[in-house]
Amino acid sequence: MDTAWEASPSHAVSFPGLMMTLSASLNGAEQRRPSRFGRMLEDRLPYLIVAPAILILLLVGLFPLIYSLIVSFQRITMTENDTSFVGFLNYAELFRDARLWASLGHTAIITAVALPLELLIGFLMAQLFIDRMPGRQLFVALLVLPTVISPIVAGATWRLMFDVRFGPVGEILSFIAGEPVRILWTVNPAYVYPAIIICEVWQWSPFMFLLLLAALSNVDQSQLEAAEIDGASYLRVLRAIVLPAIAPVVAVACLIRGLDLVRIFDIIWALTEGGPGSMTETVSLYTYVQGFSQFETSYTAAISFLVIALLTLITTLVLKRMELAR
Repeated sequence: MDTAWEASPSHAVSFPGLMMTLSASLNGAEQRRPSRFGRMLEDRLPYLIVAPAILILLLVGLFPLIYSLIVSFQRITMTENDTSFVGFLNYAELFRDARLWASLGHTAIITAVALPLELLIGFLMAQLFIDRMPGRQLFVALLVLPTVISPIVAGATWRLMFDVRFGPVGEILSFIAGEPVRILWTVNPAYVYPAIIICEVWQWSPFMFLLLLAALSNVDQSQLEAAEIDGASYLRVLRAIVLPAIAPVVAVACLIRGLDLVRIFDIIWALTEGGPGSMTETVSLYTYVQGFSQFETSYTAAISFLVIALLTLITTLVLKRMELAR
């Protein structure tokens, strides 16, 4: 029986014609299939895109590092330019340099005092602002302002504030004591370290505050509510729930600030310039003096690589401890 499909001439398709159509389609698909070179180029395209940026970073960062390493094995000073290989002469001199190790000690003292204070103050500020309150965003923005100030500007500002004749710090202390208080903050050996610590903590506690505020905001509220229902004390909740939850953020924040404190330069340069004498001379200040005042170029490069080795060791130990804790 003839159907409508068979009767319609517009739908009649011969078998040879169908085969030719399929063959043409397959040939077109083969022509559109990428070649081996095209596939290889497509696989490596992401690497080709980022290659210029990586090359620039290597030229900017790696080349000076390698060049400084080469210079540290030479003898380049203000009076001589000996580019021959002198071995580990400069590195051996490091272990006989009492002023260098004293500067490392000064750096360690500032780091050991300032870092816990910044962490504690930042945590207390974060606890204060963890709950919703009117004008919270405005207060947070105001508290963060010291962090965006250049450290050299912050140091110069606090030097003016500590001024014995015109500084507001002396006036405030005189008002509280009820008698004139004249403290030479940046000259007196008994007060020079407190002045540096005050300036450093004032500027960088807000940095800790921001990180810890973000960490505390992500603590599981259901656990806190369950602990509150069970009648757990604040210290118990803090020790059992809050601190373990924010421990990774605290570790990273301490690592960042610790590395920053090890290379502290601007604030001390603006406040004391390493004085009185060399009492507050940190390793960064000492490196600056050797390189740009004494022009001991090769010895300065050796000091730089000593600091790099110490920082690398500290960072590796901290990261390994964080990995073990995880």
